[in-house]
Amino acid sequence: MVRVLDYDPGWPQAFEREAERIRSALGRHALSVEHVGSTAVPGLAAKPVIDILLVVANSAAESDYRAAVESAGFVLRAREPEWFEHRFFDKTPAGSNVGINLHVFSAGCPEIQRMLAFRDHLRAHAEDRELYARVKRELAQRPWRDIEEYAQAKNTVVDTIHSRIDTGA
Repeated sequence: MVRVLDYDPGWPQAFEREAERIRSALGRHALSVEHVGSTAVPGLAAKPVIDILLVVANSAAESDYRAAVESAGFVLRAREPEWFEHRFFDKTPAGSNVGINLHVFSAGCPEIQRMLAFRDHLRAHAEDRELYARVKRELAQRPWRDIEEYAQAKNTVVDTIHSRIDTGA
């Protein structure tokens, strides 16, 4: 079952703690570290998972950053060369009920701007924030084989919101 919780004001602090660990571990290789996803939007219901966007020079060049990311406690879960060389790491800090997802992309990748635009739009537009929360809560009530199936089910509302971003609505 997918758990969608009311917004927790502790999520930004959880992000900051992890972002500092990442910046400290990667040094100059961390070009940008951003809080993305639903936990980055004040007032938005979300799964208790902090999504972090890490921008590096070249996400395919894992030797530049992977050991440092792993030293911060993350585990590599996926390589997606077909999706802008995306790398996905995660971890659940000891004693925490909040997971951490780390999305690694190369500088200049269009997905970076797409993620940031979605976050910023939801922060600024209460009607879309409420729409997204409602759909996520409804979907969370259904039985899913896995979290990916739930994520795919959100695509319609995500695409609707992105169309408003793209048109400036």
